[in-house]
Amino acid sequence: MKIIRYINVLVCVTLTMSSCSKFLDRSPQDQITNVDYWTKADDIKLYANQFYTAFPVHTGYSAGNFWLDNNSDNMLPAGYNLRLAGQNNLSSNNANWTYTNIRGVNFGLENVGRVTGSQSVIDQYTAELFFFRAYYYFDLVKSYGDVPWIGKSLNIDSEELYAPRTKRNIIIDSVLADLDRAISSLPLKASGELNRLNKECALLFKSRVALYEGTWQKYHAGTVFGTTGANFTQYLQAAAQSSKELIDLGTRSLYTTGAPDNYFGGLFGADDLSSNPEVLLWKKYDLQLGVGNRVAAYTTTNAGGGTGLTKSLVDDFLAQDGLPIASSSLYEGDANLTDVVKNRDPRLFQSMYVPGDIVTSQGNNQFIYFTKPALDLGGERKNISGYQLKKGRPLNLQQIGGGAQGTQETITACIIFRYAEAYLNYAEARAELELITQEDLDITINKLRTRAGMPHLDMASIANDPNWLYTDISPLLNEVRRERRVELALEGFRFDDLARWAALDILIGKRLLGAKFIQADFPGMVPGQTILLNNQGYIDPYQLLLPGGFQFKTNRDYLLAVPQMQRTLNDNLTQNPEWQ
Repeated sequence: MKIIRYINVLVCVTLTMSSCSKFLDRSPQDQITNVDYWTKADDIKLYANQFYTAFPVHTGYSAGNFWLDNNSDNMLPAGYNLRLAGQNNLSSNNANWTYTNIRGVNFGLENVGRVTGSQSVIDQYTAELFFFRAYYYFDLVKSYGDVPWIGKSLNIDSEELYAPRTKRNIIIDSVLADLDRAISSLPLKASGELNRLNKECALLFKSRVALYEGTWQKYHAGTVFGTTGANFTQYLQAAAQSSKELIDLGTRSLYTTGAPDNYFGGLFGADDLSSNPEVLLWKKYDLQLGVGNRVAAYTTTNAGGGTGLTKSLVDDFLAQDGLPIASSSLYEGDANLTDVVKNRDPRLFQSMYVPGDIVTSQGNNQFIYFTKPALDLGGERKNISGYQLKKGRPLNLQQIGGGAQGTQETITACIIFRYAEAYLNYAEARAELELITQEDLDITINKLRTRAGMPHLDMASIANDPNWLYTDISPLLNEVRRERRVELALEGFRFDDLARWAALDILIGKRLLGAKFIQADFPGMVPGQTILLNNQGYIDPYQLLLPGGFQFKTNRDYLLAVPQMQRTLNDNLTQNPEWQ
């Protein structure tokens, strides 16, 4: 494969020592001659630094990770998602197929044995390399399913360049084995280095991988995407075990201010998360080092951002009595934004702007308040759905003012792993295994609900919801999935969740809708011309582009096409279903 044949491991970015020039003086060009390297544990640490760029973080002119759900039914971007529409082609997302970093990790693992010094320190940084190999392979499996397993760095004449695809369950077994190695040697967060991987991260990620594969194999069984001989129960058990191990460590807890309607700022809009008990790993930004982001801009005056929350997501938040909006007497309807959030789960109020919210600070306690969504603005300031993103709005009011300029970078911290996911992973794994108990709910989902000021989920009295999205599973599992959706909304989990549940068919023939349009707020906008509405008056941006709704191909689009160039270079690579 071309991407394995022609690789130069780019380590000089992270190796700043005086021997860097020697380190890069290599022959042949796809190998590293490192006579003076790999002598001390810090060499492994510096080498591992390059792989931390694997994590999605706040970058570019965007709201960073708070826009990651633009590929799902949680957000409504100006340009519809081609994969959901069934319009991907053989060249779509080809860049996902890459072994560059895997080769780099393998090279590092082959050389750590040359290092001398404290074995525990050597093991710690070697564990980071095992973690990253697992991370990269998991990403490949999510995109392509079966992929070649390459467990060593290759040269241009290595026969493994022509290896066939390895069954995905074998890849996942190797991923989990790598994560077990990481778990055994990484330090606890409290005793580790700031902003480096720790045992809690590895346990959480193992539970994520195992839950993904367990539910993938369960719900795709009997389809072209299932794997013959795969044991989904084994993976669900691993997900439950690793997430429970993390919970039982007792080293992390949920962040709370004690005010259910006022904790998103400290969790998602803070500049510094070093003392946050919920955050396992985060990225720090520092303008003096030239490292910033524009989350402040795109969650304040530019909060339109060419996207917005969907009606589907907003409707999934429960009323404050713990009932779905279809059956709660507390629900005030959706005639306007104020009514939409009234008597609702406070996480909704903290995710989207409603009239009266502070948008920006002008200093001296002078504020600009939100009155209506930016439906009538242009470019990046335009809101598409009428439900305008607030999650991620900076806690620091001065930063809100700075970010409002649109071009000025600020330092909103980025969460990479947070503890709340462990609760959701454990509850779901136990529910899928049909082993969940009320005690399981009380130590997981009900802790999240307590923080949010919501009634507990009681297995014995689950209210029927005529609008449950998944009609082929139990009421309890529907509620577990609902909790996952609202807790992790706008953080980039939603597409993966729908894919592993084989549930993207819920979008077929449908379009993403926004809020109910209020003509009095926008007298200059003309329905059918400057804004598109459906028959019930809800904003319907894709009405003309997708008249028949999304046409996700359930026999093809759960996996991407193996790039044709790779198949040309390696005749042993087969193609994914329906991509011939």
